[in-house]
Amino acid sequence: MRLGGGGALILFRSRAKDGTVYWGGGTRRDGNGTTRTVTPDEITFEAVREWRSPRTSLAYPVAMRIRAGDIALTIEPLLDDQELDARSSVGTIYWEGAVRASVAGRVVGRGYLELTGYGAPLRI
Repeated sequence: MRLGGGGALILFRSRAKDGTVYWGGGTRRDGNGTTRTVTPDEITFEAVREWRSPRTSLAYPVAMRIRAGDIALTIEPLLDDQELDARSSVGTIYWEGAVRASVAGRVVGRGYLELTGYGAPLRI
């Protein structure tokens, strides 16, 4: 996520089979270029809206509230239908696409969100 003022935020979360958090983390860069690691215990993802694919019937949490340390953002997709059917290549269906970040309704950044494992679990 590119944030206003030259900042950036990269977060990830991997889910276990039961849906709990298996691992997570990230990095935050402020407008001056100073970076810091965001630890798993500082990160929360709270779904606020799902989108259901008309093609696969899979539901994805495309809008969510994210907290990373002292940053709290709401992310929304630029458009809901950004599902990719890659079963013929990598063997899965997933959602990835452009999102905007806001605070109290004011857009403060733009970025990219990838949601995997909402159909069949990924095999690694």
